[in-house]
Amino acid sequence: MATQRKSSVTPKTEPERKAEALAQYNDTEGHFSLVRNFRLADLVTIMNGFCGSFSIFSSARYLISHDESELYAALAFPLAGLMFDFFDGKVARWRQSSSLLGQELDSLADLISFGVAPALLAFTIGFRTPLDQVVLTVFICCGLARLARFNATVASVPKDRTGKSKYFEGLPIPSSLTLVGLMTYWVRQGWTGLPGGQGLPLGVIQLWGKPGGSGEVHTAAIVFGCWAAAMVSKTLHVPKP
Repeated sequence: MATQRKSSVTPKTEPERKAEALAQYNDTEGHFSLVRNFRLADLVTIMNGFCGSFSIFSSARYLISHDESELYAALAFPLAGLMFDFFDGKVARWRQSSSLLGQELDSLADLISFGVAPALLAFTIGFRTPLDQVVLTVFICCGLARLARFNATVASVPKDRTGKSKYFEGLPIPSSLTLVGLMTYWVRQGWTGLPGGQGLPLGVIQLWGKPGGSGEVHTAAIVFGCWAAAMVSKTLHVPKP
């Protein structure tokens, strides 16, 4: 009577899996070995970062030239970044290949396209008081912290039967495109601090000092502050689509 032997293979620990995933980068030589090791999904993710970077430069060009086409380009490129952010995961599943580097690339690209680019857009259209800049800086930093938490805790978030996380902890940073859409509407309506504009909606709040001083903050900046708080929230669970 044949006896069945129990498998003696020990499941790999998380550090061992990470070390194995990193081996493809550590065991190759040459100046461009990193590029050669990119997967197709990684290149799609980098295009997300490209779109965010181009939005930032378009905002900067608008501040210099006041060419409206540059402003609309700055508003449009984060949306293009979302398209690449959506497709990189699908490409990875289609190719049945993912990489440890891909997760880090995804977070860094998201920070550029959905954190830094929207904040600079807000500055460009009129959120320019010192307190406005503090709020926008906090917005970027909360996006950074939210992405770092996602990378560190994604393995512990409850999964469904397919292995996909059931929810996001806090607002995912791509949700900031809602703010980009809102700013696009303001630009179309002329509700900006730009030359010829009617001023940002709801005006300013003077917390201290003289009018026009460092104690002023635009009321609409509160939206960015609330968004920042929602991104780092532990108790806000957003169901994944």
